[in-house]
Amino acid sequence: MRNSPGLHVRSRRRAWPRLALAATLGLALAAGPAGAATLDTLTITVGSSPGGGWDQTARAMQSALQSAGIARTVRVENVPGGTGTIALAQITRKKGDPTALLVSGLAMVTGILQTGSPVTLKDVTPLARLTSEWQVLAVPASSDIKTVQDLVKRFKENPGAVSWGGGAAGSADHVTVGLFARAVGVDPTRINYVAHSGGGEAAASLLGSHVTVGVSGLGEFEQQAKAGHLRILAVAAPNRLPGVDAPTLKESGVDLEHGNWRSIMAAPGLSDADRARLLEAIDRMVKSEPWKRTLADRGWTDAYLDGDQFAAFLA
Repeated sequence: MRNSPGLHVRSRRRAWPRLALAATLGLALAAGPAGAATLDTLTITVGSSPGGGWDQTARAMQSALQSAGIARTVRVENVPGGTGTIALAQITRKKGDPTALLVSGLAMVTGILQTGSPVTLKDVTPLARLTSEWQVLAVPASSDIKTVQDLVKRFKENPGAVSWGGGAAGSADHVTVGLFARAVGVDPTRINYVAHSGGGEAAASLLGSHVTVGVSGLGEFEQQAKAGHLRILAVAAPNRLPGVDAPTLKESGVDLEHGNWRSIMAAPGLSDADRARLLEAIDRMVKSEPWKRTLADRGWTDAYLDGDQFAAFLA
C-alpha cells in the first residue's frame, strides 16, 4: 500500500502524452452516434454583446452540439467591438487550434470594409453558412408611427429627426437603413444611425424609446413584439412571414428586400484531418433535431452551405 502512490505517479506519466494529444486535438476518446467521433471541447467566439443574432446563433449551436452528442462541452465567449473584427483578429492568433470557432456573417463582411480591418475572412478557415434571416423594422408599441407610410413621411420631411437603432456600423442593419433611404428618395448620408454592439442592445434601446425605429433580424424583436412591447412595421422579405402580423416593405410601397446570413468559421492553419472533423460535426449538427427545432422556433431559414462551396460564396 505504501508503494501505491509511486505506482499511480508512474501511471499518470505514461498516460500524459496521450491525454495531451487528445486535449490538443479537441477530440474525445469515445465515439458518438453511428461511430462518429465526439468532439471534446469547442469555444465559439461571438463578435458582439449577448442577445444579438450572432450570439443567438452561437448559443443555438452550443445547445444543438451538446444535446445531440456531437460535442461534450461547448463554450460561448462574447468579444464585442469593431463589427466583429476584434473577435476575428483574436481567432487568427489561434492558428492550428481545432477547438476555436467564430460566428460570422454578412455584418462581418461589411464591417471589415467599414473599419478597414487588416484582418479579413481570408485569414480564417470557412466551415459553413448556416442560416439566413429577413430584416424587419420595428417601433415601440407607444410610437405614433403606425405604418411604413408614416415612417416614410416623417423620414422625408426631416431625415435627421428619425433615429435608427441597429447593430454596429457597417452591419446588415446599417446597410438596410441605407437601402431604405435610397428606395424612398432620401440621401443616405443624412441617415441618423445609432450603432449598438449587438441586437440585444439595439432592442433595449428601442424599448426605452431612445431611437425612433429599430432595424434587425426578426429573432431580435420577435419576443418583445409578441409581448406587446414593440410593433413590427414591416418585413424586408418577398412574402409575409408566418406568425408575423406585418406586411412586407413592398406591400407598403417601398421596393426593398434585404436579408442577413450567419456562418461559422474556424481558426487558420488547421490540418486536413481537423478541418474534416469540424466539417463533419457541423454537418451532423445542421441535420440534428435540436437544430431543426431552433430554426422553426426562431424563424430562421436553413441556408446551409459547407466547406469549399461556402468559401466560394464568400469570395
